[in-house]
Amino acid sequence: MLAELVFAAAIGVAAPRPYVETIGHTTEDRPIVARAVGNRGSDRRVLVIGCIHGNECAGVRVTRRLAELRAPEGSVVWLVHQLNPDGALRHVRGNARGVDLNRNFPVEWRSGSPGDLTYGGTAPLSEPESRAIRRLIVRIDPDVTIWFHQPQKVVRGFGTSKAAARRYARLTGMGYRTIRWPPGSATMWQNRARGEASYGVELKPGPLTRRGANGHAAAILAIARSR
Repeated sequence: MLAELVFAAAIGVAAPRPYVETIGHTTEDRPIVARAVGNRGSDRRVLVIGCIHGNECAGVRVTRRLAELRAPEGSVVWLVHQLNPDGALRHVRGNARGVDLNRNFPVEWRSGSPGDLTYGGTAPLSEPESRAIRRLIVRIDPDVTIWFHQPQKVVRGFGTSKAAARRYARLTGMGYRTIRWPPGSATMWQNRARGEASYGVELKPGPLTRRGANGHAAAILAIARSR
């Protein structure tokens, strides 16, 4: 209900155009773009990544919806629609070098074997996409980070992120599961190394409806409003 009220307040309000910046480039030199909705100097900062695995990109519809809306007073919502455009063009999980970007972060990093779906690369942060989002995270220091995935249809939390993930599940009506962060994942790095609430939202298979995107956008606006 709270999420719906926040969303209703944003509907019909002419939102200013988001601030846009290129935060890096992919292996194949495609730009990685971040957008900020709201006052970038705000104390309350939420970061949302629509797609990190190139074949799990339904969350982009949520971030694009958020880019059309106004952030709650005193907050800023940072959006990265597409962290892995090279993989998305190929409709594959990894980037152009076959690296699973969500296994390329420093905490508990493992390389694995090239060709594996969860290949972690040659070293932590070996990939330009991982380095780009790391720079953004360190710079903006988000209170909450939400990473969209597919296709498990569940909100995944662990450790310090459990309370925040459970709240997101309640706001959206999704199920919740406590599942340990994968080695070398972005959520592992943010929670363990930075002490930030960072969790994954696994959407169901296939494209997300407009109604579904509105529901997730509503939940994120409610989270952005919280103190």
